[in-house]
Amino acid sequence: MFTVASLWIPFTLIAALGQVARNAMQRSLTGPLGTWGATNIRFLFGFPFSIVFFAVVVTVTGDHISWPTAAFWPWLLLGALSQIVGTGMMLLAMNDRSFVVTTAYLKTEAIQTAIFGFIFLADHLTVLKVVAILIATAGVVIAALRPAGGKGFADLKPTLLGLGAAAAFALSAVGFRGAVIAVPGVSFVTAASYTLVFGLFVQTLVLSVYLLFRAPDVLRKILGLWRPSMLAGFMGAFASQFWFLAFALTAAANVRTLALVEVLFAQAVAYYSFKQPLSARELAGIVLIVAGVALLVAA
Repeated sequence: MFTVASLWIPFTLIAALGQVARNAMQRSLTGPLGTWGATNIRFLFGFPFSIVFFAVVVTVTGDHISWPTAAFWPWLLLGALSQIVGTGMMLLAMNDRSFVVTTAYLKTEAIQTAIFGFIFLADHLTVLKVVAILIATAGVVIAALRPAGGKGFADLKPTLLGLGAAAAFALSAVGFRGAVIAVPGVSFVTAASYTLVFGLFVQTLVLSVYLLFRAPDVLRKILGLWRPSMLAGFMGAFASQFWFLAFALTAAANVRTLALVEVLFAQAVAYYSFKQPLSARELAGIVLIVAGVALLVAA
């Protein structure tokens, strides 16, 4: 039977689709702004939209809002700062010629999220859900690997970059879930929107200050490209809103595992838009992803 608790499933799917759209928009801005400039767009231009979302939610729910509690800030900072660190490590991986192998390690995020969620939040996962996470993650790793993709798995640098970035993103998911459930006396929708506003504020502040001192010309270029940046910022805030709604309802590991369907979306775009055929290895990976996600949803 469909319940409010099961809403995390459509919330996650919407967030994954929104993230694919945001990534496409950010990618078009990487050339003129550089990687960190394009990354800051999701925060700088997403922040105003998060305030709009929050105002609408509070108006509809009528929830009484107070200043964040002391328990809220450590979780929020863990989520916001870990996401920036994870992005930095992922960018380093992109500059490494072992990027494909590193990407495969990066997809261990769901497993690490399950571990960190259990340690820090006592998130309970059934045996079936653990099996589902392992199956879906194995599918993504298989689909991500390419023959002759550079250095092997034994190489230390891609191993550390991939696992480190995955750990940072896993900690970010756990941190944001911890912050959402630490907001007292309001609906889960308000708690999610409340956390998003403060999260984007911290990330905007950190990256904007960094660019101000390290690359002030990039900030000027960002403001000059405000029209396309505004749309990318909206899609970023939109996707994050639904990620946080999902985090409010279930363990972060469930959300990040179901989010692996993003790989299926990307494969579909490659197949139908660019006529890129699927290899037997990619097809096997997709089958495992679908099986793992289906088991997760059914468990």
